[in-house]
Amino acid sequence: MKKETLIRVLEGIVVGCLAGLTAVFYRLSLTWAESGLFWVLNQIRQRPVYIAAWFLVLIGLAYLVAWMVRWEGMASGSGIPQVCGEAEGKLETCWWRVITAKFVGGTLSILGGLSLGREGPSIQLGAMAAKGYARVRHVDAKREREFLCCGAGAGLAAAFNAPLAGILFVLEEICHGFDHTIVMMGVVATVTADFVSKLFFGQAAIFHYSSETLPLSDYWVLVVFGVILGLAGAGYNAVMLKVQGIFQSMKKVPLAVRIMIPFVLAGILGLTFPRVLAGGHEMVELLESQRPTLLMLALLLVIKFLFSSISFGSGAPGGIFFPLLILGSYLGAIYGTVVLSVLPIPDGMWEQFIILGMAGLFAGIVRAPLTGIVLITEMSGSMHRMIDIALVSIVAHIVANVTGSKPIYTSLLENILKRQKKE
Repeated sequence: MKKETLIRVLEGIVVGCLAGLTAVFYRLSLTWAESGLFWVLNQIRQRPVYIAAWFLVLIGLAYLVAWMVRWEGMASGSGIPQVCGEAEGKLETCWWRVITAKFVGGTLSILGGLSLGREGPSIQLGAMAAKGYARVRHVDAKREREFLCCGAGAGLAAAFNAPLAGILFVLEEICHGFDHTIVMMGVVATVTADFVSKLFFGQAAIFHYSSETLPLSDYWVLVVFGVILGLAGAGYNAVMLKVQGIFQSMKKVPLAVRIMIPFVLAGILGLTFPRVLAGGHEMVELLESQRPTLLMLALLLVIKFLFSSISFGSGAPGGIFFPLLILGSYLGAIYGTVVLSVLPIPDGMWEQFIILGMAGLFAGIVRAPLTGIVLITEMSGSMHRMIDIALVSIVAHIVANVTGSKPIYTSLLENILKRQKKE
């Protein structure tokens, strides 16, 4: 093995460990925050005084999150556009400030119940941990970019236990091309980060759904579903950007008041539809344990979507990655319920449509179909669905592109750059 290759491998291991541990501790922090949230909601039910006190706490959390965002603006939102911008040389961030603000702000946001995911922030946290290591090593700008990209992939791998999806996401979404050095170092980093994550969270798949084979004669059903998901992805992007634009146009309204809106809304939903709060694990458990009615599925889907758009649009630290997968799963559950009621398709396909909905909506929103295919395959722990997932994802990707909708992270990066020019 050449010396340079050995160095890249060792660097990948170090980056994977640093990024993986950072993402793992963030994941643990959000898990504790979400558990604390639902514990509080159980304690305050039917107790008006406690409810009033909780709303005061939510207002206080909103002020703290707003303070963190004012202190480090690059910690706002998902974090993926910021990483993409830095990889392209268009942005420059302070790695330790971003880690601090993202970690604290993201944890407080989940404690308050905001519908935000851990995966985007994990990508940014992994990238910033790698950047910090690069600064300690005093490497040149090109090497620092390589560390940053590999750290981002390692962050995703640790968040989802999906090492292959981690490196594919870097190539598709961050680098927008094949870079041999990043591939070699990145694979080592993502596998290392995945190993670190499994030491804490075990080796079980994140989603537990049974597999069912769809007859080839019925594959047109998947094509139709892909078209629906492509249109849904384009619509999702339009609404998310519109809501973010509305919040950003409220310049005369203090940031703390703007961020207070989703926190207060979370308090109301916590008393009425608590399943839609935080990342959406309660909604996942509902689909794993029973088959809700069409009305319940549609109601939870709409509320989760609207609340997610408000939570993200406010600028609070947190991502859209996991919430969009939840939305895709509910679109799949709805589609599966309708299809099974009118066509002689195996009953087990209902759970298959849940998985397909995640992959297809991801492809329609993010426009990284290869990442989506591998990600959902890794998260479901089965290669059995890959052909079906690939078909739905590719169709959704094509349909979303035909509508003229831009990939969500591209649009978000453009908005960040526009704001910086105005400032």
